Amino acid sequence: MYILHSRRLLGHMALMTLGLALLVQDLRGQQYTRYLAPEMFTYEELLLLSQDQELKPDLAEKLKRMTTTPFLSNEAYYRGARPHLPDIEGVGPSLRLVYWNIERGIRLDEIKLLFTDKEGFLKEVKDSRARAAEQKETDSSGQTRDDEQQMVFEPIDMAELAEQIDVFQSADVIVLNEVDWGMKRSDYRAVIQELGEALNMNWAYGVEFVEIDPTMLGTDTFESVEDEQERQELIEHTTVDQERLRALHGTAILSKYPIREAELRPFEFQPYDWFSEEQGLRPGEKGIRAGARVIGEELHREMRRGGRTTLLVQLDVPDLSDQRLTVLSPHLENRTKPQNRRTQMDEVLRWVQEITHPVVIAGDLNTTSGDSQAFKLERELYKKYGETDFWVNKGIKYGTGVGVVYDVFKWGFNFTKNQSDPTSKHIPFFAPNHEEKLFTNLEDFRFADGRAFDFRGDPQHTSNRVRGTLANSNQRAGKGFAHTYEFVITIGVVGKYKLDWIFVKSYLEHPRDEGESYRFAPHFARTLQSLNFAFGAHTLSDHNPISVDLPFGEPGNLQETKDN
Repeated sequence: MYILHSRRLLGHMALMTLGLALLVQDLRGQQYTRYLAPEMFTYEELLLLSQDQELKPDLAEKLKRMTTTPFLSNEAYYRGARPHLPDIEGVGPSLRLVYWNIERGIRLDEIKLLFTDKEGFLKEVKDSRARAAEQKETDSSGQTRDDEQQMVFEPIDMAELAEQIDVFQSADVIVLNEVDWGMKRSDYRAVIQELGEALNMNWAYGVEFVEIDPTMLGTDTFESVEDEQERQELIEHTTVDQERLRALHGTAILSKYPIREAELRPFEFQPYDWFSEEQGLRPGEKGIRAGARVIGEELHREMRRGGRTTLLVQLDVPDLSDQRLTVLSPHLENRTKPQNRRTQMDEVLRWVQEITHPVVIAGDLNTTSGDSQAFKLERELYKKYGETDFWVNKGIKYGTGVGVVYDVFKWGFNFTKNQSDPTSKHIPFFAPNHEEKLFTNLEDFRFADGRAFDFRGDPQHTSNRVRGTLANSNQRAGKGFAHTYEFVITIGVVGKYKLDWIFVKSYLEHPRDEGESYRFAPHFARTLQSLNFAFGAHTLSDHNPISVDLPFGEPGNLQETKDN
């Protein structure tokens, strides 16, 4: 791993301005890298990345370093950060892990409030809902005036919301996908750096993509737009601050435990090229999008350098007998077929096979059973540009051609089986599920020490007493799993998918054997939907966060505990 390879060099380096060594030795003699980061791109380099298919050697090497070298900070450890170690009824002291695809971190202020100030977050939720209700009553014209007024509110259980906040705030490991660094849509903020400071947690960050679409770099001239006033408005709204733009997008892992090692591994198999294939419409989509104006296509285009990747960290966890925990976060390709995602997941399994201590995989596997997530254009514009009235209006204007034609063609109305349970049986012709094999491979996989991922789902180890495959590590619902991703197609069809997953290797040799050890095995998996929907339909992210508890000791009689 890169930290191991570079440790000898770093031992001789110093932060000259602070006079502090990058590597600091703790009382046990263990050295932790205090801070390390690859070199950022200049704006001029970003322009070159967006223009040239073949890069000059020095720029190509810098891009390689950026997409294979994680940022790393153990500053929190040296500020005195230590684990929460929540003592959970029935299982005792545990490591609580939260995973969340935070949709760029566009709503970072609310997310920071959620992690750090329970009462402040609850107050903001109540106040926001009260304002929206008041506006709805006073607006007799029926016209939309602002984002709060667009919210569609369902009743919320404030006690449940408070409980879910407690889960968040007691997490000792937090895994995040879709994290921006220096993007206009998220106000040029270093999202992971801010969260690390606010939560006082160590962190690693791996770049998945360098966002070099012309609209992201402020170079798009929108020549296809005939109306000159409208063209100038588009140019104005895509102008960027060249000094603050970093154009990075990736995955992050935060930890109250010190990070011993970190590694960023792009997949060898990249079934979709986000640079060349986004430069123009794919042939099969030209007909599909014939009803959309050219500007609609330009706004949806997303040129990037990089590719799908996996961030790995090894944590020092003294309460484990091995005193080590490896956490991985893969982000599998959405614009491809399920068998290609399976190939990417098989790469992850090869990487971890020789590990003899506990392992947690937490990531967005894009288990949609298809080769692209369906989308509503307004939401796609929000994800690309951030929360502004201008882009919402553009989404409405151009939504008909893309939002209806593309969504219906691509997805139809087949939302009844695999969306709720991608682990369900694949029955050719009658009930196909092309994602099933990915889960079969995970269940059949054995580490070098003979141990396996925990596929158990016995009710006493779940948060809602629902039995089923993987229910201990991923919350199940009445049918299938509690969904983590939801979209509404323009014509009103709702899709709810389980895209985000947690898999745990503890001390188990047979994936479904309820007679084996439950030490550091997954317990009480939750999908924290109430928390994500606290502000109504204008969610904190388009994905719901999930959590799991991992006890350091052998749990007691959970059946007796729950019955009492």
